[in-house]
Amino acid sequence: MKPPPPLNYIRSFESSARHLSFTMAAKELGYTQAAVSTHVRALEHYIGRQLFIRYPRSLKLTEMGEAFLPTLRQALDQIDQATEAIVTSSRNRTVVVSCPMSLAENWLAGCMAAFRKKHPEIEIVLHGTIWEDLSEQIADITISTRRFDDRPPAGIPLWNDELVLLCAPTLLDGEDALKLPRDILKVDWIFVHGRQEYWQVVTSALGVDMEDYDKGLTTNASNIALELAAMGAGLVATQRSLAHAYLRRGLLVEPFPVRPPSPWNYYLTENQLSKGTIARTVREWILSRAQEDSA
Repeated sequence: MKPPPPLNYIRSFESSARHLSFTMAAKELGYTQAAVSTHVRALEHYIGRQLFIRYPRSLKLTEMGEAFLPTLRQALDQIDQATEAIVTSSRNRTVVVSCPMSLAENWLAGCMAAFRKKHPEIEIVLHGTIWEDLSEQIADITISTRRFDDRPPAGIPLWNDELVLLCAPTLLDGEDALKLPRDILKVDWIFVHGRQEYWQVVTSALGVDMEDYDKGLTTNASNIALELAAMGAGLVATQRSLAHAYLRRGLLVEPFPVRPPSPWNYYLTENQLSKGTIARTVREWILSRAQEDSA
């Protein structure tokens, strides 16, 4: 899996899309017009689709560019907000924790709520990310998701995650109920961009050939995939760590008891410039709760 494009490509595209001008984007970002144009072309090459229609004196977004832009703006806003949080909350009793949005919503929020009850004297800034940029450590504690062959050098795994196959309880009832592993070929599969290999691992564990499957839904977010599955839209293969809340509330069930090891895991990294004992207190709490929940 190739790494994400550099953040300056994304900023050049967003600014160009806002101004519909490479020249204006260059003035805003402090680049040359040629550099901005090169960044955008490199991004287009990366995704394999054209983002702008180029006229002699202006630009127009393509349909792909218009679809791509809102998610990137949200990601850039979150990065800027996180940076602002660091600048404005430099008090010694504040710890900033950065975590992918999916895990932040499905697990870390509850973990930090419990921490605050135990340690009300420590302020927590919880920053959910949808665009990972590890070149800048903006948080005291960073949780990132990485493949097993690309783990952070100093990263501590929260747990040894497993994959689970999930669906709404309604898919286990009626004439078309899922009874045998091969029955999954009869319903939609829900894919998450960048995590398609989850289906390869799960189908292999079930003894089902993926080549026999020809339909599905795709999204760019694990939480959307889980919501689609909870609404009965199909089956989702995901990390068990993200599924706790859905399983506990009965919104999703496991049609077949297979839990192969996940090729991706969550890792905790502490910023070397973090606030010493205070940050360590938060770190140890997160790691302790992770071990409890993985038992």
